[in-house]
Amino acid sequence: MADDRIGRRALLSGAVGMAGIATLPALAQEGTTEFQAPVSDAVRNNISSFRMLQWQDYFENTNRGVILVDITSRALHYWSEDKTIYRLYPTSVPLSEELTRRGRTEIVRKAVNPPWRPTPSMLERNPDWPTMVEGGAKDNPLGVRGMYLSWPAYLIHGTHDTRKIGRRSSNGCIGLYNEHVIELYDLAQVGTQVLLI
Repeated sequence: MADDRIGRRALLSGAVGMAGIATLPALAQEGTTEFQAPVSDAVRNNISSFRMLQWQDYFENTNRGVILVDITSRALHYWSEDKTIYRLYPTSVPLSEELTRRGRTEIVRKAVNPPWRPTPSMLERNPDWPTMVEGGAKDNPLGVRGMYLSWPAYLIHGTHDTRKIGRRSSNGCIGLYNEHVIELYDLAQVGTQVLLI
């Protein structure tokens, strides 16, 4: 009987050890979004398959800063005007191709705790939704910051629902974790160039 208990203890101890190993990739994702130049264009820098991209491949200059949203890898890249700051953030992207917009735009307005008003087409698809949710409300899908693009009803914004990040889950906007959108909000300015690919 005593040997049986030792066997169970050893088994439980081994399972706990394996659980600790399983968390290592999650710990590896924590940390900085600081830019480190890739060894080659084909390098994958983390397990989420984010691609390290170069601003020169997409923009003629970095005037007022640039934001590149890669819908395929569900990532947002930011470069400052003087190119000393680079950030890479995981994002949520539109649910479907019909809701996805690609091309060049720019940030035209910024808001802290923006109110959310669903578009008429959103209300048609979801008639039980409210016509407005106050800024700062826990159920506000725009989170704590919003950067409005020159395309009507399209934003880069935060989200309180962290399950959406890394997924096709939005009605057209690009969503970030609230802590990431706060950082980006402070870095980006009205006039920052934006390209969705």
